[in-house]
Amino acid sequence: MSEADDNIQYRQLNGIVLAYLGDAVYEVYIRRHLIDEGVARPNQLQRFATKYVSAKAQAGLIDLMKQDGILSDEEAYFFKRGRNAKSYTHAKNTSVVTYRISTGFEALFGFLSLSGQDKRLDELAKWCIDQVDAGRVEYER
Repeated sequence: MSEADDNIQYRQLNGIVLAYLGDAVYEVYIRRHLIDEGVARPNQLQRFATKYVSAKAQAGLIDLMKQDGILSDEEAYFFKRGRNAKSYTHAKNTSVVTYRISTGFEALFGFLSLSGQDKRLDELAKWCIDQVDAGRVEYER
């Protein structure tokens, strides 16, 4: 099965399913980054990770991706699939709009992971980390 065939299979998945996976995938990138930076105590790791994985930060990162024009048409499609998916959970610490945009961000990461686009996933995760570290994104404290 070619990569194009794999993509068709993933197009059929619910955006929330992609977001569940993408949430975990992005979280792993963030935790590895923080550990590499010397953040190794569990409570400290959790507190620092929030800076990168909060709904507000993820929504801000999507805005920057659009502004900087770094998403392909296919990536934008999977973001929209996640953003528009019907979630049965409610936003806890942010607005519904921000939560939905964040779900789209996670769906994008889920798609990249499932479709085996590891190089792009690495590139995008590093870009996101750099944007947060540079202070270009607001996040919940």
